[in-house]
Amino acid sequence: MRVKKILNNNIAIVEKGGHESIVYSTGISFKKKVGQLITDSEIEKTYVLDSKDRLEHLSYLLTNTDDKTIGLINDFVDYGEKILKQKANDYLYLALLDHITFAWKRGKKNQFIRSPLSWEVQKFYPVYYKIGLHALQMMRECYQIDFPDDEAVSIALHFVNIQEEKSLLDEKIKDMETLQDMLNIIKYHFNLSFDESSMNYMRLVTHLQYFIERLRKDKNHGQSDSILFQQVKEIYPYAYTAVEKIDIYVKKKFNQYLTQDEYAYLMIHINRILERKENES
Repeated sequence: MRVKKILNNNIAIVEKGGHESIVYSTGISFKKKVGQLITDSEIEKTYVLDSKDRLEHLSYLLTNTDDKTIGLINDFVDYGEKILKQKANDYLYLALLDHITFAWKRGKKNQFIRSPLSWEVQKFYPVYYKIGLHALQMMRECYQIDFPDDEAVSIALHFVNIQEEKSLLDEKIKDMETLQDMLNIIKYHFNLSFDESSMNYMRLVTHLQYFIERLRKDKNHGQSDSILFQQVKEIYPYAYTAVEKIDIYVKKKFNQYLTQDEYAYLMIHINRILERKENES
């Protein structure tokens, strides 16, 4: 492959088979000139991107990033690939380099961003969160900055992109946000703290997950059992008032109403949570 542009002593843009790539290795461009050959044995890492804009963006970031950060991100990806047993696309390097560079700059000023998806990522993407925690520890050691655990969440979501189409990832993130909204409605309505290890809590979360998927796909259960609804409403009036708030939220966000069956099931699940809370009091 031939050198098309030298970015610095360690980074160059090369052309092979009519396609441009970025190559990285310590001293790879030293004493090289445009048009000269670079052999595969000289290259530590090759970045292949699918658009000129992304190539230019990554070129800029690599040129303006120190070697320890580049090495750090390469180590992140190597570890993630081993855990997932899957090859990462090179867009991941661009996304991580962009993210880590800004995280480092914020960290030096003791400015950190809280992630609203911390709980959801830990629950729904435990393997990816493990990768994020590993990367977080490496960041703390490399920069000597006490980054919060939220950074592990952000890094985990970048790795989710390896397997998820962006549209599907966006969809899952929205579902996680909706789930957290519904749990918060219950939490603040009753002024309680959830025992996330309890079976009743896990049943509630599982039910809400399927419920949210139904809302997103706009699928109805069909006819509702009005007798069951009335019976449960009378037995669990406090749970009913909480479900009313969820119904208002659903109407506003999805332009749908809860069916009477959905009211009944949610009341039953919520009451189980309340009964456990009362027994602990």
